[in-house]
Amino acid sequence: MNIPKEIKCVIFDMDGVIIDSEEIHKKAYYETFNSISVNVSDELYKTLTGSSTINAFQKLVHHFKLDLNPEDLVLDKRKRYVNFFENDPTLHLVKGVEDLIKHLYQNEVTLVLASSSAMINIDRVFTRFNLHQYFKAKISGADLKESKPNPEIFEKAAILGGISKKHCVVIEDSDNGIKAANDAGIFVIGYKNPMAKDQTLENANYVSDDFLHLKAALF
Repeated sequence: MNIPKEIKCVIFDMDGVIIDSEEIHKKAYYETFNSISVNVSDELYKTLTGSSTINAFQKLVHHFKLDLNPEDLVLDKRKRYVNFFENDPTLHLVKGVEDLIKHLYQNEVTLVLASSSAMINIDRVFTRFNLHQYFKAKISGADLKESKPNPEIFEKAAILGGISKKHCVVIEDSDNGIKAANDAGIFVIGYKNPMAKDQTLENANYVSDDFLHLKAALF
């Protein structure tokens, strides 16, 4: 399917789309899993990708019938993530995404960030990589009742952008995020991140593994 004409708003996911942080999220999750002695299979972990951390731990507490507070597990995992974030000098933006963001901004396309990460993590990333100036709005799925694959985050992102959904495009790297965009009725580009090989992107309207090529396709 071709990318629609007259794009006025691009809604970005963050982890795996703007920043290559999937691996440190996974390390933080598995350190937390090990600390509570649960064995999370690759298949089970795959179902958590794209969900907010609270929803992920709510699911795991139910799945393993744990007598633990999911909110405590969120705080534990967040501390581990921050440790990795602050001490991993190799952490970087996804190749080509900064050029794409600047190109869209210069062409007066409204940019909105819609991530399942907590707002504290979103702001940490945006400050480290100087991205605040380009985005009209940011929304965290962690602040919503339901996170991806629920479509609420993208429906609200379009409202925050002030643009009709028919002129919006979502860029996502997870199947949960793609389903959320599908159900919100917004055209979704699946970014094939090599760090997220377990994501099929099969329901994306368009798939790309190169932001430089995508930049040319968008304009």
